Amino acid sequence: MPEARARRRASPDGLGARRREARERALSLLYEAEAKDCEPGAVLQSLPVPPDPFAVDVVAGVAEHRAELDALITGHARGWTIERMPVLDRTLLRMALYELSHRPDVPTGVVISEAVELAQRYSTDDSGRFVNGMLGKIAPSLRPASGHEPGDTAHAAGEPAGTG
Repeated sequence: MPEARARRRASPDGLGARRREARERALSLLYEAEAKDCEPGAVLQSLPVPPDPFAVDVVAGVAEHRAELDALITGHARGWTIERMPVLDRTLLRMALYELSHRPDVPTGVVISEAVELAQRYSTDDSGRFVNGMLGKIAPSLRPASGHEPGDTAHAAGEPAGTG
């Protein structure tokens, strides 16, 4: 039964797996830019082979909208300055908030789950909970509940859930 659910969630062309890898690559590129104190675009341009287009979009989007993303983080971080957050946590928050605010094609739950998973894998022991809590507070202001998520064709077409 769980295998059937996993097959239903996974897109037939492997888009979910490719995007997961692209997010991981975007995280490493944004981390590199911060570690080298340079612009993310310069890191992208220095690569001998360009990364997945989704990774490029996330890196470029975070760079372009950084002030807006940091304002969202700062406005919801109680007792934390953005500079005090672990580098990977703030980078993951920026990435997820970019997707939530500028990539309506990616479902909210996917954005949050992927960010939490990356935080658990690469950052501190408390990072998964921290990233989840922050995104849980901010996401509703960026994506008010509309009754459907991107990719939910039944709802998007105005049909009740469970039909079709």
